Amino acid sequence: MTDPQGYRQATGLNQSAFWAPLGVTQSGGSRYESTGRTIPTPVALLLVLRDQGVITDEILAEAQRTVEASRA
Repeated sequence: MTDPQGYRQATGLNQSAFWAPLGVTQSGGSRYESTGRTIPTPVALLLVLRDQGVITDEILAEAQRTVEASRA
């Protein structure tokens, strides 16, 4: 993903709504967008899968709940 800000803007979502399903905070997403910081491979993969329609935000949210529950 070479232009995460452009991709996010094309979705019409604000930073919080765009990055949260990927497990990234708004401030973390902002750093990826504005500083050119390298996006970690797992997050980049999720972005590609989301873009391709392979996974949805609902699937990501359920996965995130499962991960959080396993940590408790």
